[in-house]
Amino acid sequence: MIELAEIRRAAERIAGRVHRTPLLSTRTLGDRIEASLHLKCESFQKTGSFKARGALNKVLSLGAAEREKGLITVSAGNHAQAVAWAAREVGAPCAVVMPGDAPRSKIEAVRGYGAEVIEHDDRPTLFDRLNEEKDTRGSFFVHPFDDAVVLAGAGTVGLEILEEMPDVDVVVVPVGGGGLLGGVTSAIKGSRPSARVVAVELEAGPGMGPALAAGKPVPVSRPVTLADGMTPPFVGALPLEIVREAVDDVVVVSEEEILNTMELLMTRCKLYVEASGAAATAALLHGRLKVQPGARTVSIVSGGNIDVEDLAAAHHVWKRAEETDTGAAVDFGGRRE
Repeated sequence: MIELAEIRRAAERIAGRVHRTPLLSTRTLGDRIEASLHLKCESFQKTGSFKARGALNKVLSLGAAEREKGLITVSAGNHAQAVAWAAREVGAPCAVVMPGDAPRSKIEAVRGYGAEVIEHDDRPTLFDRLNEEKDTRGSFFVHPFDDAVVLAGAGTVGLEILEEMPDVDVVVVPVGGGGLLGGVTSAIKGSRPSARVVAVELEAGPGMGPALAAGKPVPVSRPVTLADGMTPPFVGALPLEIVREAVDDVVVVSEEEILNTMELLMTRCKLYVEASGAAATAALLHGRLKVQPGARTVSIVSGGNIDVEDLAAAHHVWKRAEETDTGAAVDFGGRRE
């Protein structure tokens, strides 16, 4: 795991530059699972997701010469925005390789932070394009989810949870590449080993479960989904090792369960969330994860970056599925069918 001292050092490094996000209680949703449920709202974070923490920690850890060479990364959205923002914070040039079908709002946000967007239409070869651009430009690569410094930054989410709820029983974390999971697990288990940490991934395209079975990261099939933050091409090797060492369980959620939970979070908790940000809470509300009655439970709402058009489509598809009791489908800007 990431050393607790490194996570605390990350907290000091990024203090005052990122938000301390709220830990909000929800009696309405907690009653549904017979537990004391709190939501760690990273949807209120700089750039709209937890990613700002790790990106900034990495960028601030670099020397001036490394920054002057420029930064480069690859991402469908949230990490792209975070690195672009962090680069602007320190005055470093930045380029981001993004899939051409990434949400337009995220592409425009990256440009708005002053970064160059390199659109690449073939998702399976995104990292190949990244490596080509990195070698050509001589830029420093900020990895989305497989870098100890980035994970330490993400781990500050766990530190804040413990500072407000030192007796937490269960922490539920969404997982894509595993950076948030690896960082939060290190913080929680490093301070409170008895707390249970559970990872939640997308049922249609899991990465951590197959990687655990194989004993190494394996290619992940990419479903067409609104939860694009949960569908990297593979999970990180470092997060995988942390999961093997310290995570108590890995569960999955369906697209329909996520969409239903998005609506509940928005209507009952007044939280504007993206699909990936609703996944951890979805696992609790839909019985994928059981907690003890009265358990002090925290669900991480990892981000809030969603196009309004996709939000309307999500509402439509859930209502249609609810009315017909079948798995309905709709076109989310070309990303779901």
